Amino acid sequence: MSARFGKLPWLWLSVVIIVLDQATKFYFEGALTLYQRIEVIPDYFSWTLAYNTGAAFSFLADHSGWQRWLFAAIAIGVSAVLVVWLKRLKPDETWLAVALSLVLGGALGNLYDRMVLGHVVDFILVHWQSRWYFPAFNIADSAITVGAIMLALDMFKGNKTGEPAHD
Repeated sequence: MSARFGKLPWLWLSVVIIVLDQATKFYFEGALTLYQRIEVIPDYFSWTLAYNTGAAFSFLADHSGWQRWLFAAIAIGVSAVLVVWLKRLKPDETWLAVALSLVLGGALGNLYDRMVLGHVVDFILVHWQSRWYFPAFNIADSAITVGAIMLALDMFKGNKTGEPAHD
């Protein structure tokens, strides 16, 4: 039975990411007005409310709206690939299952925003004084980033001789 479903049981992690992402976005949309900032750690970290109609770092955000559907299609395609990949994982590939589940949960969290709201809700702002600002982001973005880093690390974990890596 385990081999039949691969690592699909790890989809629970994707669901947790989606729920946390949507709950925090709902909270901050109710608690803040657009672009309002609340300093949490002065000069370093704030809560804010921002809407992103583009992709990462607001890529293509200034376009007329066609990008919403492009990014939604990409997210759906990537999500389908991730689910198939999870299903095909071997029992010893737990690290990879966690990474894929994080990316999937983040992609679906932002996909919901894009499809229902027409923009992605961001609320985490990292900055240095008033001189440098990292683009605002959210829980889904964080999950995607951590998952992508885990995927990159997994590439280096394997044996270079072509033999499978052992956990």
